[in-house]
Amino acid sequence: MNNIELYWKKFCSETNLENTQYKEAFQFGEKIDWLAQLVVEGKKTATCSSFELYKVENEPLPNAGEYSIILDSDNLPVAIIQVESVEIYPLNEVPENFAIAEGEGNYKEWWDAHVNFFTELFKQYDLTFTPHMKAVCERFKKVYPK
Repeated sequence: MNNIELYWKKFCSETNLENTQYKEAFQFGEKIDWLAQLVVEGKKTATCSSFELYKVENEPLPNAGEYSIILDSDNLPVAIIQVESVEIYPLNEVPENFAIAEGEGNYKEWWDAHVNFFTELFKQYDLTFTPHMKAVCERFKKVYPK
């Protein structure tokens, strides 16, 4: 059993969670360890991703109630989150309170970071970033460790 599976098993045991599986184990963005630490500290309670890339990769959109494991840059689990809500907005219409909930600074810092991130990411898919791109906006809570 790998570190991720052991981490999930420990969480399930400590919380008496049965017959439930996590959706995915992943790293956040470019500043992986910093963003993971923001989740651990409870400062990051939201994230957004590209609606278009869910279609390109034929992946289902996230759903409220799903669990995910947050990894650090060494692919080690540092936290488990549970999705509370999912909304889709054009990126340039994401509410400021959502952007602040991502924990990365003020709205302008959030905007600049996301424009840079999505511009570079889209190049890998031969896509062009636009401010009107649909963003999948997830609010989540850290459920482990307490």
